[in-house]
Amino acid sequence: MTSDSVAAIATVILLFPMGYFLLASPPFLFVRLDIEPVAQLLRGLFNAYFLMMTIAGAVVTMAFAVAGRPVSAICIGLMTAFAVSARRWSLQRMDVLLRARDAGDPDAARQLRRMHWGGMLTNAILLAATIASIPYVTVTST
Repeated sequence: MTSDSVAAIATVILLFPMGYFLLASPPFLFVRLDIEPVAQLLRGLFNAYFLMMTIAGAVVTMAFAVAGRPVSAICIGLMTAFAVSARRWSLQRMDVLLRARDAGDPDAARQLRRMHWGGMLTNAILLAATIASIPYVTVTST
């Protein structure tokens, strides 16, 4: 298998969790986040997304390193590190907001919605950057 093949397959692997979040997150825009099961489901979506990004990112980082593409490996490694730290921060923040909402804070659902929009925007930026990098990743240097 050539270096280009490894890079292309690795990039497709990385696109799966981003595509999952891209398709799974917009339906939450049509429901109220002050409903307990809906908010818990949104939290689970974020948890699954960041977990999948961490695993896929680690695999893809190793694939790029083995394929001899250190710059791509470093970029994907940084994306993976972001997913690890964002998962911890997001879930802690969501737990705080869910407790505040349960305690009667009317602003908590709005802040959850803001986090939801931020997560969708961040995913869209990462997805666009990954898709834009495909021609550069798969070009064989001569």
